[in-house]
Amino acid sequence: MSAKNQTSKDPGHDYARGLPLGLTAYFIWGSFPLIIAMLGFASPYEIVVWRVIFGFLTAALIIAITKNFRAMREVFKSKTNIAWIATSSLFIFVNWLVYVIAISENHVVESSLGYFINPLVTILLAVIFLREKLSRVQWVAMGIGALAVVVLTIDYGRPPWVALILAGSFGIYGLAKNKLGGKVSALNSFAIESGFVVPIAIVQLVLVHLIGGGIMFASEGALGMAGLAMYGAITAIPLILFGAAAQYLPLKVMGFMQYIAPIIQFTLGLVVFNEPMPTARWLGFGLVWLSLIILSSDIIRQRNLRLV
Repeated sequence: MSAKNQTSKDPGHDYARGLPLGLTAYFIWGSFPLIIAMLGFASPYEIVVWRVIFGFLTAALIIAITKNFRAMREVFKSKTNIAWIATSSLFIFVNWLVYVIAISENHVVESSLGYFINPLVTILLAVIFLREKLSRVQWVAMGIGALAVVVLTIDYGRPPWVALILAGSFGIYGLAKNKLGGKVSALNSFAIESGFVVPIAIVQLVLVHLIGGGIMFASEGALGMAGLAMYGAITAIPLILFGAAAQYLPLKVMGFMQYIAPIIQFTLGLVVFNEPMPTARWLGFGLVWLSLIILSSDIIRQRNLRLV
């Protein structure tokens, strides 16, 4: 296919705008272990509470500034939309909680594994719930991914629960988003999701106060409070940047960019947090990466065939 024909089939793509937006989003996500480490004066349970509350307030403020109230009202007119957003809210809360606890307990490398295997879990969920069919090559990739989990289970002496829960919760979150079918913008969806789990976060904050050693929000003065508040705001910002980038970039580019965050987290786990990486663990991660290479190559091949 000629470059001219490719351009005609690729309208609306603007790499100059889309790449900086997408890269910024993924670099922010990749930096989260450093941010969580700096907030270590608070328990992970409290960190998640402020992430929810200030994330919701940030999204609500942006909606108020942009006066996007009509689109928000439209969301609540559909019980189906609300049901799927409620589902996504529950699983993203689980994802956030497990992630922050894992980082706080020095499981940065295992957390990165969760986001490396997320595409495999997403495909598995699509097969189970959306009745999608896989090619033979894709089944091979899935099999290699399963073998990687077995190898890592032997290495850790347990299943890699952190990675599996992160991948599973984010996979179901993505499935719920798929069911929404693009009917709700990223900003509105995030605002409603955060709003739905604010009551859960408040209950969790009460428990932190009663049995978790007390609320540490003000223990480090204005700087500590600003840090916890900014982590909530930063949760909203990359989602908005990601949504904007998706308007300018083709899906295949967005698909490859998703590996930036776990690569950064994996590197931080090794270099900054000095987490151990024995030979068996390298083998397990290597199998995961091989699986992703096979899967990505097959997806690219199929898309190119459709364009011919």
